[in-house]
Amino acid sequence: MSETKSKAAEDAAVQEELEQAQAMAQAMEAGEWAQGGKAKNFWPSFKRMIGLLRPYAVAFIGVSILGAISVVLAVAAPKVLGEATNLVFEGAMSSIAAAILGASATPGMDQAAVVEALRQMGQADFANVIAGLKDFELGAGVNFDALRLVILAVLAIYVASALLNWIQGYVVNVIMVRAMWSLREEVEAKINRLPLAYFDRVQRGQLISRVTNDIDNITQTMQQSLSGAVTSVLTVLGVLIMMFSINWILALIALVSLPLMGVIFGVIGPRSQAAFKVQWAQVGKLNARVEESFSGHALVKVFGREKASAEAFAVENEELYKASFKAQFLSNIMMPAMMFIGSVVYVGIAVVGALMVAGGTLRLGDVQAFLQYSQQFTQPLSQLGGMAAVVQSGTASAERVFELLDEEEQEPDATNAPALVAGPGVIEFQDVKFAYSPEKPLITGLSFRVEPGQTVAIVGPTGAGKTTLVNLIMRFYELDGGRILLDGQDIGELTRHDVRSRTGMVLQDPWLFAGTIRENIRYGRESATDEEIVQAAVATRVDNFVRSLPDGYDTVLDEDASNVSAGERQLITIARAFVAQPSVLILDEATSSVDTRTEVLLQHAMAALREGRTSFVIAHRLSTIRDADLILVMEHGDIVEQGNHEELIAKKGAYWNLYQSQFEHAVSDGEEAPATGTIPVLTGAVPVVTGSVAVATGAESVAVGAVTVAEGAPVPGETPAAAAEEAGAAEASGEGRARSTDA
Repeated sequence: MSETKSKAAEDAAVQEELEQAQAMAQAMEAGEWAQGGKAKNFWPSFKRMIGLLRPYAVAFIGVSILGAISVVLAVAAPKVLGEATNLVFEGAMSSIAAAILGASATPGMDQAAVVEALRQMGQADFANVIAGLKDFELGAGVNFDALRLVILAVLAIYVASALLNWIQGYVVNVIMVRAMWSLREEVEAKINRLPLAYFDRVQRGQLISRVTNDIDNITQTMQQSLSGAVTSVLTVLGVLIMMFSINWILALIALVSLPLMGVIFGVIGPRSQAAFKVQWAQVGKLNARVEESFSGHALVKVFGREKASAEAFAVENEELYKASFKAQFLSNIMMPAMMFIGSVVYVGIAVVGALMVAGGTLRLGDVQAFLQYSQQFTQPLSQLGGMAAVVQSGTASAERVFELLDEEEQEPDATNAPALVAGPGVIEFQDVKFAYSPEKPLITGLSFRVEPGQTVAIVGPTGAGKTTLVNLIMRFYELDGGRILLDGQDIGELTRHDVRSRTGMVLQDPWLFAGTIRENIRYGRESATDEEIVQAAVATRVDNFVRSLPDGYDTVLDEDASNVSAGERQLITIARAFVAQPSVLILDEATSSVDTRTEVLLQHAMAALREGRTSFVIAHRLSTIRDADLILVMEHGDIVEQGNHEELIAKKGAYWNLYQSQFEHAVSDGEEAPATGTIPVLTGAVPVVTGSVAVATGAESVAVGAVTVAEGAPVPGETPAAAAEEAGAAEASGEGRARSTDA
């Protein structure tokens, strides 16, 4: 029944996810997702992104000057090259004119006389061309000496311009790389300053996407676009000046492209920026989905959710495809549109220029230079259009990174924080109040004291505040009221480093990094010697299995430490806490995910670790904390009971109820759970309970197989008389015992 409900709940959750994704798709198709992009966020984020270059302002000004010189040379080159064309054209025209005039040509005949003679011969159009020539000498031909000098000058100009441009690009790239290095450093430092509450509400995939994909996109934007923006702007200005110096009519024709390009920017730009913002948001969402699927891959397999997981991924992948397609389409359409406008302007200049040459009002070399300038004019404008699309994408990524950088940080440590006083590890809660959100108080007026060397067990139902309690001791969260004292010092006044340096913690899920076993143990205390590492390993039962490995303590663990077992991973984390030599030890469900044999090893290891230390143990298996000096029973953030195991069982209160629930499945329906020391005897069929064997021992159960067997009930291969005899012995001793058998 519970399986059916659980599967139905999971199906409903997956269906809800699919519906949300489909709703987002419909909103995207309707254009709703494109609202409010540029006007609200673009310029502040863009200015802030440019501000990343502020530390390199002097270097950037220097390379801008080099870029300006390079632009001046590049802009001057067409004008000089036009003079070469004029030399060739005028030399050719002088020879053609001499051939047409023939015998009528006289020595020393000037340009005006040649024009008049051609008109009289009916060559009016050719006469107009001759009239427009600047340096005309009848029959002189091409002046190759002057042409050689002009060509050499053009080559020198282009080489110098290219060299300066290369230097500019190199320095700008160095500036950009260093700026992005600083941004990564800033993000890393920010993550370390963020409170734990931030990571509670942000998916890891989203955070990873911002730290990796978004910063990479900003880097590409700065390198590919902003580095060339100054050159493009200077080129446009220089070309405009040169075009007006040649002919103002053709210059006006070239300027027609500006309003047309402005329309393209105005129409496509805001939509492109909004589309890129959605694209990068979808990238983060998909990364979160992939990270979740990989980290929980085994669970997906166990519950047969491969199809549902694949469907959810397919929906989000489809949304990313749509967002990416729209963003790329809008950005990529800008460059072709700019090139089309540039081509139209080019044709216009060519036609009008040809007519002006034919009319004698413009030289052919000037038209050639103008055509080159038209390309130089529209090309940087087209590049600026392409840059605008890339900048839209980069700004959308920068906005997401800046949102991370602007997150509220944890309160900084006081500058005048008192020095940490060495002590035995007395922990005292004084009227502590805490809530994750103000409208939902969790802990109210909590007070208790733990003496040095005591082991304190914290038990209670899920959501009671057990983990929150130890998080407060570690100062992962700040109190809303009251105080927590460590050896008489308020931890809220100490630095976080000092508080945590006195505290060791072993979590339910062992975390190990890629490296050797020795390095993972030394992570607890960087100054630990090899001898201390071995001592910690011996005390915590790590040395036993490490010695059996080929490389011993130098065995390299992979990224997930999958080359050692779960229990061995947990033993290493206990050794890591041991070598830290903490005064206060926190064990958060450290044995909940291992088998019973490994649990015994872990219990011995933790016993060695707890010796002489104030210990807090969070446990759901109540059998593991029966010997605790003090048991705190929590409900809704409050301690409702406290005492040792016998005292709390005798009260028959909240702890007693929790204790009885450990073997409630071993009792037949309607039968009351027995008090401690009483053994339930079941006769008849053995109830099968969801694939686990639970053997009730007085007041607890241990799951190891596939059948639930109450103490006193006959086990396969055992006679009822033997079972009854064992039950009587257990009852006489006043406590139960655990016994299991394979189904």
